[in-house]
This record gives sequence, structure tokens and C-alpha cells, in this order.
Amino acid sequence: MSLRPQAPPAVPEETRRVARAAFPKGTLCLRIADALGPVYQDGQFAAHFPRRGQPAAAPGRLALATVLQFVENLSDREAADAVRGRIDWKYALGLTLSDPGFDHTVLSEFRTRLVAGGAERLLLDTLLQRLQEQGLVKARGRQRTDSTHVLAAVRMLNRLERVGETLRAALNELATVAPEWLQALAPPDWYERYGRRVENYRLPKTEAARAALAAEIGADGQFLLDAIDAATEQPELVRLPKVAILRQVWAAQYAEETGRLRWRETDELPPCAEQVCSPYDPDARYSTKREADWIGYKAQLTETCDPACAGPHLIINVETTPATTPDDNMVAVVHASLERRGLLPSEHLVDKGYTDSHVLVGSQRRYDISIIGPVANDPSWQAREGGLTKAAFRVDWERKVVTCPAGHESISWLPNTWPKNGMIWEARFARRDCTPCPLRPRCTRAKREPRIIGLQAREHFEALQGARRHQETEAFRASYVARAGIEGTHAQAISRCGLRRSRYIGLAKTHLQHVITAAAVNLVRVTEWLAGTPVARTRVSRFAALRPAA
Repeated sequence: MSLRPQAPPAVPEETRRVARAAFPKGTLCLRIADALGPVYQDGQFAAHFPRRGQPAAAPGRLALATVLQFVENLSDREAADAVRGRIDWKYALGLTLSDPGFDHTVLSEFRTRLVAGGAERLLLDTLLQRLQEQGLVKARGRQRTDSTHVLAAVRMLNRLERVGETLRAALNELATVAPEWLQALAPPDWYERYGRRVENYRLPKTEAARAALAAEIGADGQFLLDAIDAATEQPELVRLPKVAILRQVWAAQYAEETGRLRWRETDELPPCAEQVCSPYDPDARYSTKREADWIGYKAQLTETCDPACAGPHLIINVETTPATTPDDNMVAVVHASLERRGLLPSEHLVDKGYTDSHVLVGSQRRYDISIIGPVANDPSWQAREGGLTKAAFRVDWERKVVTCPAGHESISWLPNTWPKNGMIWEARFARRDCTPCPLRPRCTRAKREPRIIGLQAREHFEALQGARRHQETEAFRASYVARAGIEGTHAQAISRCGLRRSRYIGLAKTHLQHVITAAAVNLVRVTEWLAGTPVARTRVSRFAALRPAA
């Protein structure tokens, strides 16, 4: 389908008259159209459509319809019906009352074009530019970031279900591409074993029987892979996506010994970040966080929370990662994204999962951003049991000397011999000072050796120690209290837009869902702000409200 850009649509007079009569107090669609006008224009999407072919539906309208779809958490069919039958949607989209709209499949095709063209962020970025023009989004203010878990659109499979379903998925793909070849290859018992969905309640119950079935499935899968490799007359079979997933799953779940496959023990499995959890969404990963465990992704939302800003708090950045990606890896990614769009903050509020010394130093040095958030406590036994922690020692970086609480100076300052613990230097004290010291029981548990202090690079050490001291102050608590507001953003995106569950398969399409969700939440917040609706307070049960003040 080809694109023939048109001028931004104005609201037809009849549509305006009827909408004003039907909704005298206004609605979200009416307020958005009046305050922001046509948010999206056809020309923005020209690069994602061919020059020849049947004329496509106006992508500017499709973009706004897609965001409105997420505002109300509608399916494609429901959204197409809303375009066809709702006056307020016709008002926002600039359509006549008699316009028949479009088929629901157009929305899916539009999203596919965005993903294929790497334009997932376009819907949010365009809206943010429009809001910047209105003065509702400003750089160098205060922002906050946090992640929430997202469930993939697949079943959670145990290991035995996973290998059986992976082999079944590969067989179904081969049956589509090369049915004659597969029919000649498949033994009769395969049709019984892999002809229907593999589910745990149908599998053996005893461990011995389950191990035997795992070995049988492993042998079947290896037999199929060997046959595919030997089918040189059909080289396209090797490149099939489900066949590639089959190889990856077999490499993770089985070990080859003396020419045969062995079902791996649990402690032999690769890390969760390297394991495919479902053949139908190979990007999804298994992870746990406190009491939650899930297969899927994480959505990292960043929003404004500047107390000096009179406007609404708006989501300005969205990142989607596999569930196993640590949060502290994402601060640099978020800042790089904000820098490209000129939206860097001066203060960034995050929780403990995002803060380590490298994040504190890197954000300040490269972007002049102050990270506000609690850092991890000292993990040493001295910190847990009231001993002499590293913070009790005075470090003279110029002289390369460490002084202990008893006043003794270290006798050596050498490169760390075990760099995996993150320490660069080792400061060692003299045995003649440590052995008779009355503070030794609180300092070290070594029987004969003196205390050794491991040190990071100076800027990282000082940043970490300074942050630990600062987070015990009232000033830190007062500045950090605003971070909790991001939890309300997660709740709004989950309850209103369905953020908790992925609508689509794969990381790219799930990220597009999260970007559209952010744009939808922003539209809701802007319209509520325009209507003068006050920000809701945190709900407290009547019983909890009776709790006396401390």
C-alpha cells in the first residue's frame, strides 16, 4: 500500500456541532483535539510506506486511533468499531459523521510497519514534542524511573513441557514448509507424542518415567536436527526460525556424552538469561523479584516529577528489556535516550536496584545528573554485627595510606589480586599492629593475618561512602519521597492500558506496546489536567487511617 500524504484534518463543522451537543462538558477526545490539534501527520510516516500501490489509510489518523485504543484498552476490532460509531472519536480524528472508518486489520498492519521500520518510539516522541511546544515538558528538571514486570503472551512451561513443545513447534513449521519430506521422515509414534499440545497433566508422574520421556524427546529432536542437516537438497530447512530455537533449547537442556544426549541436572543449566522459555516467544525470559516470578519482560518507565512544574507528570521515556536484565544496567541506556531528545534531568530519582558506584559517578560525570536513591548497604559481617566497617577507616589517597580506628597506618598499597570482587587496590596492615589490638575481634576474623582493606577507584569509593552517609539524613528522605509516585504510574498503566500482560509476541512488538501505553497515559493525564481534575491521593483503608501517629 502506498502513502499519499494529506494535510492535517480539521474537524468537520457537522461533527463539531453534534459532538458539542452530545458532550457539553467535553470528553478526553474533545479536549485533546481542542488543546493539541492534529497530533500526528501523514508525512511523519512516509518512510514506512512504498511509493506505489493502493492508497493506504491516513497514517496520521491511524497513529492517533492506536493511542486512543490503548487509552481505553480496546482490541483492534473494538477500536475499529469506535472509529466507525463514536462521535467523540470522529471529532478527535477529524472525520465526518458518515465516515465508515477502516477494517480492524489496518491497525495491525500499521503497527507492523512501525516495528519493521524501527519507529516504535515515534508515537511517544511526536506527542512529547507537541507537549513541549505547549510548555508541559521541560528538560533539566526532576525525573523518576522504575521498572515493572510484564507477562509474555505464552504459557509458563516446565522443562519437560518446554522440550516437548519446542519439538512440536518445529514439526508444525516443517509440516508447513516441507510436508512431503517430513511425512517420509516421521515415525508413527511421533504423531501420538507431538500431535497435540504438550501439557504437564498428560505427562508421567514418577521421576524415573519423566527422565525416560525426556531422554526419548531428546533423541527424537536430535534425530530431526541430523535429518535437517543431511537434507542438502532443501537448505532452507536449516534456516527456519523454529528449527533454530530447537537447536538452542537442546543445547541448553541436554549434554552430549559418548555420542548420546543426557538430560542435564538443574545445576548444569545455563543462566536464565540464556534459556529460551517458550518456542513461541524466544525473547521472553524467566525471572524472579521478591515474591513474584514470571516469564516475560520488564517495562522501564521514566516520568517527570518536577515540583516547580505546574503541569501534569508525563512519561518521557520507555525501555523494554527481557525479564533477566538488571535494573542498574538501564540507567545509562535511559540517559542516552533522553540526551538524544534533549530531555535530560538534573535530578533522577531511582530505587536501590539502579544505584551502584558506577551509576553515581558515570551519571554525574557524563550528564551532570544527580542520582537520588538508596545504595546497597555494606554487605560485610562487620556491618551486620556492629564491627569496624570500611567506613571507619580513613583513606589518604595522595599518600596511598589507610589509617585504622586504632590509629595504625597500613604498610602496603598494592593492586588487587582478585579483581572480580570490584576492588582495585588492597591496603594491608602490619601483623605487629593488628595481633595485639584490642579492637581486633570487631575488625577481622582471620586467625593470624592482619586486616586487609579492598578499595575501589577513588571517585567510586568516595561516591559510595558519601551516598551511604547521605541516605541517613532527613534531607535525603525529603528529596527521595517523590520517587514513590512512579508506582502510581505503573498502576495506572496496568489498570487502564493493560501494561501487565504483553499483547504481542517478541521484544520489539512488546516495546511498541509499552511506547503506545506511555503515550496513552500522557493523553489521559493531559486531559485530566486541562479539566482541572486534582491528583488523587494514595488510598488508605479506614482501619489503617486509625493508626496513631508515631
